[in-house]
Amino acid sequence: MIYHLFKYFASLGWDIPGMGLMNYLSFRAMMASVTAVLFALIVGKKIIVLLQKKQIGETVRDLGLAGQIEKKGTPTMGGIIIILSILCGVLLFSDLTNIYVILLIISTLWCGAIGFTDDYIKVFRHNKEGLSKRGKLLAQIVLGFIVGLTVWMSPDIVVREKVEVPESVERTLDDETIVTNGRYVGEDVVKSTKTTIPFVKNHEFDYRWLSPFKGVWGWYAKWAIYVLMIVIVITACSNGTNLTDGLDGLAAGTSAIVGVVIGILAWLGGNLIDSNYLNIMYMPGSGEIAIFMAAFVGALIGFLWFNSYPAQVFMGDTGSLTIGGIIGVSAVLIRKELLLPLLCGIFFMESLSVLLQTGYFKLTKKKYGEGRRIWSMTPLHHHYQDRKGVATGHVVFQKPVPAHHEAKITARFWIVGIILAVATLALLKIR
Repeated sequence: MIYHLFKYFASLGWDIPGMGLMNYLSFRAMMASVTAVLFALIVGKKIIVLLQKKQIGETVRDLGLAGQIEKKGTPTMGGIIIILSILCGVLLFSDLTNIYVILLIISTLWCGAIGFTDDYIKVFRHNKEGLSKRGKLLAQIVLGFIVGLTVWMSPDIVVREKVEVPESVERTLDDETIVTNGRYVGEDVVKSTKTTIPFVKNHEFDYRWLSPFKGVWGWYAKWAIYVLMIVIVITACSNGTNLTDGLDGLAAGTSAIVGVVIGILAWLGGNLIDSNYLNIMYMPGSGEIAIFMAAFVGALIGFLWFNSYPAQVFMGDTGSLTIGGIIGVSAVLIRKELLLPLLCGIFFMESLSVLLQTGYFKLTKKKYGEGRRIWSMTPLHHHYQDRKGVATGHVVFQKPVPAHHEAKITARFWIVGIILAVATLALLKIR
């Protein structure tokens, strides 16, 4: 709103000191991040007190994990803090007419509503299962189709290929304004189903290559495949983050690291000069995603103030589903969804551990009459925790001895996340 207010003042010919700063993505991104952090720190405490008064506490099932019972009664649904903090920064400093920002705001509210409904059923209706898996999955799929069909049909979501930057354009602070206005482009915009893949020189993959048809039917088929891929990515990211939310600060810290990288990639893809230099797709207007991700990271850092060990509040599904949805949607919009298995390696391994554990248990039970496990417990972060007095039976990978404290597990997962983030950025030059 501040951005649009200053734009209005400029249209009136007013010259307010500092007004020109709103033309720069970097300044607005920093302001959105700082605003989100401060909002989370100031308002977060009040929300936690309110949750305590309403007795909205975590229900804990005793799985024998060290320190688990002590978490009982800790306020949950803290994802409300994250959502409000993100929206505060975004609404104040982003271009609210930008299609990318609109889609991300819709995704935030949509996933937040799914998570809130799930938490509400658990807390107020005392149903530990919460929203049914089928209902949750259906809602995520609908969001995926909304995003996918918008990417397909919106004239504002385009790619400019073979962009040439005139020699007269030099690296100055003014290039942010140049890129924002979409000038100095070499060819017309195209509706493209291309995306980025790592390790190859011309690192672009076109979903039309998967189409079995040519001509008009091929055109429809490639977009159908692309939309289906978008649905899968958004659903997988949302659920992967949900599985990672099991230790104090784990999901928030890991997601903040991912958010930083997506923000950088969005900045580069929406910048004429940088995208030309790195030989990556230039997507006019996508730089606004960097502002959204700056607010996203700021909100998570502010929330981490209360969620770090020992946690004063849990994000619940209200937060975890929202975080995953934002990551999935933003990655799709900047055409970097195929980099997610590396960038979101923590979420990927957490989800994979659950799938492998379940499959291996069923297979061995059918073969040996007794189910066996790969890890002592999944999701993977629980494998490293101490499980006192609980028999785990036959386990392929025994838990570490001695088991680690959850604060150490969280810190080491953050370190792995940082390594994966750096590796993802390195792929911009390694191909």
